Amino acid sequence: MADALDDLAGWASPLLENLGPAARKAAMAEIAQALQRSQNHRIADQRNPDGSPFDPRKPRTRDKAGRIKRMFEGLRKARYLKRSATTTTATVSFAPFVSRTARVHQLGLRDRVDFRNPKSPEVRYARRELLGVTDADRDLIADIILKHATGGA
Repeated sequence: MADALDDLAGWASPLLENLGPAARKAAMAEIAQALQRSQNHRIADQRNPDGSPFDPRKPRTRDKAGRIKRMFEGLRKARYLKRSATTTTATVSFAPFVSRTARVHQLGLRDRVDFRNPKSPEVRYARRELLGVTDADRDLIADIILKHATGGA
């Protein structure tokens, strides 16, 4: 994954350097928006960047009958899934107040069920990659960069 992004950066950097600062920031803003949309759809589909489904949640006995609970439904809201762009970077990240939950699931770490309660049981959460770059995302980034580099913006 990192190699493919390094390859993309290798040929895209000279193209972006030829753009003025305003055009470069516009390209980065468009990339950040496209990545945010892509991550949002992937989280809604509950898929890892490699296309595999998220590990299923453990069954809960207290759920209301007939109610389907979707993991991370709230995390994909624009309020929590933030994007930013500068002349050199395009970033998609979680807001600070939900980043702890996102990090625990992204990396598959141990945490308390209710982290505010010290008596709450500690469990290991399955690894669910909430943020990641897919092959389609790399192609999309390349298309946006080429569009801006050729003046099609």
